[in-house]
Amino acid sequence: MMTGLVVIEPKIYSDERGFFYEFFNKQQLLKYGIDEEFVQGNHSKSSFGVLRGLHFQKQQAQGKLIRVLKGEILDVVVDLRKGSETFGKYFKIVLSENNKKMLFVPKGFAHGFLTLQDDTEIEYLCTDFYAPAFESGVLWSDKDLKIDWELEKYGLKVKDLIISEKDKNQSTLKEFLEKGGEIN
Repeated sequence: MMTGLVVIEPKIYSDERGFFYEFFNKQQLLKYGIDEEFVQGNHSKSSFGVLRGLHFQKQQAQGKLIRVLKGEILDVVVDLRKGSETFGKYFKIVLSENNKKMLFVPKGFAHGFLTLQDDTEIEYLCTDFYAPAFESGVLWSDKDLKIDWELEKYGLKVKDLIISEKDKNQSTLKEFLEKGGEIN
């Protein structure tokens, strides 16, 4: 796994009533090496086959703690940290309401996901505020990144994906860098 990324598998307490777990506990996060202050929480709902990303902020970069409340996603991050050994490489993981895994993504990564079930709900805590002026992204299908979105595995084809116009028209990583792009 890439330096800074952390997969968290919370302790689940279950019985005939249901379950309980702490999804946010500062002391537990510190044990994982996550010493961040979260200042904004986001919640999104998406249909099956929605692909969002790959997003980041060029300035006021955000670290994110991501979890799925309902449904399932293939969560993908790309390392955009200047000088990183894994620059331009990606990591992916399935996050779901069933596995309850969470992913901490530090500043300097592009983030995106593919929803694998209808009405999937995602919650993520951010270390900085959303800043539309610094919003940017990398094309989800950038051939140089070679991201395997596993579409066939989930019964999807590219034509089936629901992608915003903005995300369809993002620059490739190479184009972003050629324009002098970097993340601060």
